[in-house]
Amino acid sequence: MSYQLFEVFGIELEYMLVNSETFKVNPIVDKLLTKKNGTLTSDVSNGEIEWCNELVAHVVELKTNGPTADLDNLAEKFSENIKEMNLLLKEFKSELLPTAAHPLMNPEKETRLWQHNYSKIYALYNRIFDCRGHGWSNVQSMHINLPFFDDAEFEKLHAAVRLLLPIIPALSASSPIFDGKSTGFLDSRMEVYKTNQKEIPEMAGKIIPEQVFSRESYFEQIFEPINKAIKPHDTEHILDHHFLNSRGAIARFDRNAIEIRVIDLQECPKADVAIAVLIIESLKLLVSEQLIALEDQKKWREDDLLEIFNGVIKNAENCQILNSTYLDVFDLHGKTTAGEIWKKLYARVKNNISETHRESIEFLLENGSLSTRVLKAVGEDFSEENIQEVYQKLSVCLAQNRQFTS
Repeated sequence: MSYQLFEVFGIELEYMLVNSETFKVNPIVDKLLTKKNGTLTSDVSNGEIEWCNELVAHVVELKTNGPTADLDNLAEKFSENIKEMNLLLKEFKSELLPTAAHPLMNPEKETRLWQHNYSKIYALYNRIFDCRGHGWSNVQSMHINLPFFDDAEFEKLHAAVRLLLPIIPALSASSPIFDGKSTGFLDSRMEVYKTNQKEIPEMAGKIIPEQVFSRESYFEQIFEPINKAIKPHDTEHILDHHFLNSRGAIARFDRNAIEIRVIDLQECPKADVAIAVLIIESLKLLVSEQLIALEDQKKWREDDLLEIFNGVIKNAENCQILNSTYLDVFDLHGKTTAGEIWKKLYARVKNNISETHRESIEFLLENGSLSTRVLKAVGEDFSEENIQEVYQKLSVCLAQNRQFTS
């Protein structure tokens, strides 16, 4: 079934399983799914939320069980499922940990690929890219799926998504620490994401998608080069170009949706869904052409947008946006940060957002990204004990569905 623009949404959240005593990642998602379902399956339907496995055995995905129009009650539904998972995991001395990256994981030693359904696909990925790296086995994100009905709607949505993509990590950055050290990037997940498929650069492109605004041109300029590049590696023909496309936003013509992938996972569903709502309302504003005409949106080159994106993944909300033409879109001038653009956007769309989400968005805009708050809480003490203590507080936030204060 095809849906109109902004009629329904799909949200996906990825969580890592950690041992409650040692804080190490625990590759037992198969045990969790078996415990829930009675037998092992890669997807477990749990009412309005579905549980799924991922590439690595310590990451589980929660997603809307089909498209939904109800974003106001979604955080609570995710939270109920998280509580149920944590209850089931107690038997295995484990729990869910939020944020986009485990701050102490050693991917070289601790990566275990999923060994069950789709394992042939994962094994092939591993053979080509070697998935024992932060960019593969230590990344958790939220994906937002947005429908389009036809080429005309795809054109509007893709143009708007491309334009907004560079500043999304200013809201969502939550991965400031790898290997027990500050990486210098507030969104380390996106920094490693840029290069994790360097062996086949056609797959991720420049992260910001190309200037393609129809199904035909998307296949010609994005899917065909990917299929050509993967052919020598995929001798059994088991990979699908829809899955191989790893740009920051990907077109899924198999279900007529664009999936946004540059969003780090937060400390609780309340924060995740609030960010999704603000992104969706901002995209509606761009699609309406109140800020900038569609033809002008389409003129933005990926290189210019990538330059902004690179600054934002480093400094998140504090990134100074120096591109005056980009600032003009939001009617801003002079010294302006990515955080200030979001404040301006929020002021424009606030009346379309329910009270439920306003409080969470305002907290975020006032206190900064989760990365900023985590680094503030860690302070100068990057000892394993202190990092673990801070992240255990984040686990409590997840269990209680509340935002983290440093």
